[in-house]
Amino acid sequence: MTRIIPALADIAAGYDTLFCDLWGCVHNGHAPYPAAVAALQAYRKGGGKVVLMTNAPRPAADVSVTLDRMGVPRDAWDLIVSSGDAAQFALFEGAVGRKVWHLGPDKDDGFFTNPPAGHSATDITRVPLDEAEGIVCTGPFHELTETPEDYRGQLLLAKINGLKMLCTNPDIVVDMGDRRIYCAGAIAELYTRMGGEALYFGKPHPPIYDLARRRLSEMGHEADPGRTLAIGDGIATDIQGGLSEGIDTLFVTGGLAADQFGPDVENPESTPLTNWLQVQQLSPTYAIGRLR
Repeated sequence: MTRIIPALADIAAGYDTLFCDLWGCVHNGHAPYPAAVAALQAYRKGGGKVVLMTNAPRPAADVSVTLDRMGVPRDAWDLIVSSGDAAQFALFEGAVGRKVWHLGPDKDDGFFTNPPAGHSATDITRVPLDEAEGIVCTGPFHELTETPEDYRGQLLLAKINGLKMLCTNPDIVVDMGDRRIYCAGAIAELYTRMGGEALYFGKPHPPIYDLARRRLSEMGHEADPGRTLAIGDGIATDIQGGLSEGIDTLFVTGGLAADQFGPDVENPESTPLTNWLQVQQLSPTYAIGRLR
């Protein structure tokens, strides 16, 4: 049975490490949630480690720049681990070939130009689709106006040519302010339905969690599964991923599914939450309206 809590502080003493989602939990795509930032700052002051674990298709350094620009203070987190980080390692090790078609906006260029340690940006060449050995999908070219169906023609050609798709962001949609936009995961989902093959590295898949634990260990902190909490508003990514890793989870109901749990986004109602979770066939350890 999922327990609804009023604040992170009510359970914080039971955990040494947080794997906290970004979009929908710490910010809305435009600005941070002040209460969420304050909760993470307080948790760190109490001695806990905060890993911002995001399915963003960009390397952690690029995500950090975005957070700085948005106004998320550095003392609210210890480490950023992104789906882009985990997928980069696979790309530069040749998971989908060395000549790739990049399906995604220019803002994701850092995925190619800021390679992981031990690799060079020249190891990978971006080419037109008809010359490609594989696809790297970071999202639609024009995320505010396009849907996955806009790419059906290119995806059909890719499938015919037997190209694997490296999906850098398994999320299906995110909310940018009050606008819902499609992510790379939606395109990869369509490609798979069409008979193509997609590779995933972000939540809920193991590589991003392995990377987080490895980087924490490099900082001198071992993430004990029994004292690690995964926080997020994505039931199929943040919560499914945490459950698959055997760690406790805190479902932020005021994110992607906010309209399912009553009129007050800050205070989810127990009965609709229970019914909705039964349909999802998932049971988070805790739930909260908004991270605070």
